[in-house]
Amino acid sequence: MSTPSYSTRQLHWYDFHLFFILAVLAGCGLIYEYLMSHYAGRVLGAIETVIFGMIGVMIVAMGIGAFLARYIRCPFTGFAWLEVIIALLGSLSVLIIATIISFSYTFPFVIAKNFGLPPDLVPSGGLIELMKMLANTTPYIMGFIIGVLVGMEIPLVARAREILHQQHLQHNAGAIYGVDYIGAGIGAVIWVGFMLALQPSFAAVLTASANLIIGFLFYALFRKRIRYATALLLVHFAAAFILVCVGVYGQKWEMHLEDLLYQDKVIYRKNTPHQHLVLTERIMNPQQPSILSFYINGRLQFSSYDEQIYHSMLVYPAMAASARHENILIIGGGDGLAIREVLRWQPKNVTLLDIDISVVKLFSEPVVFDGNVINKRLLKMNNYAFSDPRVHVHLGDAFLTVNELLATNQSFDTIIIDLPDPGHPDLSKLYSARFYGKLLTLLSGDGSMVVQSTSPYHAKKAFLSIGKTVKHAGFKHVEQYHHNIPSFGEWGWTIATKQGVSATTRIKRLPELTVDDTWSSREKILSAFVFSKNFFAELDSIAINRLGTQSVYQYHHQGWEEEQGIYKP
Repeated sequence: MSTPSYSTRQLHWYDFHLFFILAVLAGCGLIYEYLMSHYAGRVLGAIETVIFGMIGVMIVAMGIGAFLARYIRCPFTGFAWLEVIIALLGSLSVLIIATIISFSYTFPFVIAKNFGLPPDLVPSGGLIELMKMLANTTPYIMGFIIGVLVGMEIPLVARAREILHQQHLQHNAGAIYGVDYIGAGIGAVIWVGFMLALQPSFAAVLTASANLIIGFLFYALFRKRIRYATALLLVHFAAAFILVCVGVYGQKWEMHLEDLLYQDKVIYRKNTPHQHLVLTERIMNPQQPSILSFYINGRLQFSSYDEQIYHSMLVYPAMAASARHENILIIGGGDGLAIREVLRWQPKNVTLLDIDISVVKLFSEPVVFDGNVINKRLLKMNNYAFSDPRVHVHLGDAFLTVNELLATNQSFDTIIIDLPDPGHPDLSKLYSARFYGKLLTLLSGDGSMVVQSTSPYHAKKAFLSIGKTVKHAGFKHVEQYHHNIPSFGEWGWTIATKQGVSATTRIKRLPELTVDDTWSSREKILSAFVFSKNFFAELDSIAINRLGTQSVYQYHHQGWEEEQGIYKP
């Protein structure tokens, strides 16, 4: 094939299009990286590990792809075919991952059903666990494959430019990487500002569509330089058809596959810019209300079956240990269930800090889904707490929002921290000595603060670290207590007072609780402070969770992996 010569104007024209193509593909590459990380973290549960692991895998894979690009003889042909392959794999990636993981988790139940085994004899361990472990590597495998293909793009475009210019371009690498970085930055903005709240399969289709459109543009520009151009065009049209099918039906397929990961029927799901929300329903007795369970990022937040126990143990000890109940601060608790319990104590003002408006709306406003108000039970569960004029909601990251309260010199009689477990590095800062130090300033002298503190059984070191961190923040008396929550197992809390005597001493002085929820009692609360003889023996070796150290996150992650048999000390 002869190599034509181009005028300066024509070269500028081709350069403009190649740089535009690179910028778009750089954005797509970053979105694939985020998308794979985000979805893998959602289905595997260990969000923090998966996200950082996936990003690392894809970066390494892109480096390998850059090396492999040298083996593609014709950069024009290679690049054109590369884009259609990336579009196909990218559009199907989420569905492939969902299919394999869902199959691995439902396979034991299929066996049990076919052989008539009882629920307590569902196959586990051995080959079943190996299958699950292999399935859990699927996101990394898909991320690696896509990463290798994306890594080939820049070297191929660089070679294509030099062929067009018929010379070595001195600043070729700088120009290309400059455009690449800018495009990646734009991709990050698109992901955070728009695509993060989309259903992953649909986000994958949109990204793959950009790849395919770029492939068509590249084909139109350099058709004469591309081998097997007719076959490539047919493949592009076939890929476009597949993308349309996935775009139309992919979200339904993904939802059906996700439903298989939950034991109960999924009646509502929503992607927000911050997290993935799922509400499930289980009918145990047609004569009684169904059991609702609420999940965030695949992790159970509460079950209507026993949430009363959790929220009573969260709220009542702190309220009982506080001298006054006029101004109450709740951090987290966007479901309004903690507010419900607080309102029983007749406060004058309740301030709630939560990061996700979608959670608050789910528990405060009617949500119509498939023609039905799916959250009617939720609104009834929290006694329409958000409709109470005494309740004021502040949205935003609590670590920063607390500063607004400090700036206005506000003071609270009781502070209740109802956050998810520190299973993500971003949450670790809300369990840090710095954060608790801020709350110490907000707490009145005769008030108390309580912190949801994960499981003292499954994540003992994280539980101990939270208590030790609260003490380090300056609280005078810090105690911990626990109780069994059927849906979670053994669960724990940390309670602290700023001045005077400890929370247990204050509770002991009460003849009885001033509020009756038909479940709690002074004696039951005091018994929760009793632990086994040597439970706190290793406290001296436990690290304080300082801002930036991630100690409580590491403890939490290690504890739950030991429980699941993943980590062996």
